[in-house]
Amino acid sequence: MHLTARLRHLGPNWYAAVMGTAIVGSAGAALPSHVPWLCAAAWALSLLLLLLLLAARALHHAHHRDQARAHLLDPATAPFYGCAAMALLAVGGGALSAGRYWIGTPAAVALDAVLFTAGTALGLAAAVAVPYLMVTRHRSGLADATPVWLLPLVAPMVSAALGPALVPYLPPGQSRETLLLGCLALFGLSLLATLLMLPLLLARLLLHGPLPLALTPTLFLVLGPLGQSTTATGAIADLAPGVVPAPYDRGLAVFAVLYGVPVMGFALLWLAFAAAQVVRARRRGMRFALTWWGLTFPVGTCVTGAASLARHTGLTVYAGLAVGLYALLLMAWAAAATGTVRGLLSGALLPAPRPARGALRAARVRTRSGAVR
Repeated sequence: MHLTARLRHLGPNWYAAVMGTAIVGSAGAALPSHVPWLCAAAWALSLLLLLLLLAARALHHAHHRDQARAHLLDPATAPFYGCAAMALLAVGGGALSAGRYWIGTPAAVALDAVLFTAGTALGLAAAVAVPYLMVTRHRSGLADATPVWLLPLVAPMVSAALGPALVPYLPPGQSRETLLLGCLALFGLSLLATLLMLPLLLARLLLHGPLPLALTPTLFLVLGPLGQSTTATGAIADLAPGVVPAPYDRGLAVFAVLYGVPVMGFALLWLAFAAAQVVRARRRGMRFALTWWGLTFPVGTCVTGAASLARHTGLTVYAGLAVGLYALLLMAWAAAATGTVRGLLSGALLPAPRPARGALRAARVRTRSGAVR
């Protein structure tokens, strides 16, 4: 079958695989003790996946513009455009934290700068455009609410967490302070938008019961803004001295702890709740779907968040928490990657296009012997 015909069914949700792979390298590099070559290998794989997916999506837009437009107008698919922004950001940030072991720091900085700029611009566009479409074009009720709705709102938080790493490579003065405070603004933008959405999602669960089996892994997406915001406050505080005037630099360090500790506590509560829901769904016959990638990136943000708290508090318990969560991340990535490879090989994840009406009609013509062609 022609490749472009198969790509008709390639949606923006595939970027979740890039995010989930990139975070394996980035989160591993954030641990107190890590294996550089393993982190670099995970990052290199995420870069390869990103390049392949960008090429495939370009073909999709070139040959299936009607389907691309349909994705934007589909309330179940449109939020995944936030994944495209986060995939760019995750691979860019991973270049500095993990990829520099292979490509060197200058190349990593250049790559991160390009992908951070593109990812932030796309993330801000998604954070505005997708909610706008949800209000004006999509017709959704409370029963349709899922954690997927968070995706375009979390993208700016990923920029807030990864942007500070570029600050030391800018000229001292206005440039550094502008980027750092810009990341703080992105933190606030995403946090407030997320706080508006979370009560809606909780109300949906309480009033309408568990999510459909295939969507149950998306409950882990709630961990994304929690872990990533904790990571963001820690990263901003790390770079504040010498960039932000006193006493604001010290205030940001205090805020990183006062904010991160309770938020990480809630993240662990939600992790237990979401894990229980996934176990329940699995027992009721939940099969593999691309939503399983929702088990990876959000957990990875909790790894980096716990590692940040370990740096700022000096508590061993947070270092141990980061290691334990990283082990969970590796298991989730292995499950999602295995299911994806199997689905691609079997054709289940990119189904063949439906036959044309004429062909379908011909297939139903009976032969003289009574057999169906």
